[in-house]
Amino acid sequence: MKKISLFILVFIFSVISKAQQPVIVSPQWLNENLKDPSLVILYTGFVIRDDYDKEHIEGSRFLWPEWLAFNKPEGNMFAPDPETATRVLQDLGINKDSKIVICHRGADVTIAARMFMTLEHFGLNGKVSFLSGGMEAWKRAGFPVTDKPAVFKKGNIVLKEEGALVNKQYVLNALSTTDKVVVDARMKRWYDGDPTGNPRDGHISGALNIPYPDMIDSTNSFKPVSILEKNFTTVVPDRMKEVVVYCFIGQTACVDYVVGRDLGYKMKVYEGSMQEWSRDAKLPMEKLKKE
Repeated sequence: MKKISLFILVFIFSVISKAQQPVIVSPQWLNENLKDPSLVILYTGFVIRDDYDKEHIEGSRFLWPEWLAFNKPEGNMFAPDPETATRVLQDLGINKDSKIVICHRGADVTIAARMFMTLEHFGLNGKVSFLSGGMEAWKRAGFPVTDKPAVFKKGNIVLKEEGALVNKQYVLNALSTTDKVVVDARMKRWYDGDPTGNPRDGHISGALNIPYPDMIDSTNSFKPVSILEKNFTTVVPDRMKEVVVYCFIGQTACVDYVVGRDLGYKMKVYEGSMQEWSRDAKLPMEKLKKE
């Protein structure tokens, strides 16, 4: 009986593992899977619809970032409620069985990463991938683009929050636990305490530093996995620990989020980030001492 139970567990784990999409994919991977009827490419970035109309990967659908990360008087980069997000994705033809690939243009890696994280926040963990290098990598690989709009029907997906985005109380609690680590994804100069324009400079007390630019090469592609692993494991060697990342407004930290997910870490993003934290004098901050 025990052997049979073990066999069933192994089988279930195998099925679940196979169902998981790779987090970071190459143009070659996307080309090989392009004819999959459940595959949906979302073209996104700081671009307008006219840019999409001129050229995109066949079948791509235009995702305006502010549909899923908008600004309001209280701050920048807020996720919508599940009902609003559901309408956005249904209007993009996303179904319950869809496999999504995020594709950016040019240097728009950080906002595309925010879209990736937001989709996982709304329950699509394991169903969304990030095309490393975006449109430019696709074209460099010799694959075609088109100006023909995608044709699709309204989708049937229904979203709910799964908690990839967390608030300041979650971060504060994480600082006093042993199973979580808080990471600042900004450049080291901002982490150290150079002026940023925020009410307070420096970093969240106890936070470590994994600068997001160290993840991206000159072609706006993710660096080789050996380098990504070194960047992460040097700072957080224990992959069993949950990593809570933040930045200025909860955008660039999403690059660390994507990489961490690809490496097998449990990842969260602090939505308010330094825009919120630096304005609350009760929350702890520190600077590195200058030599």
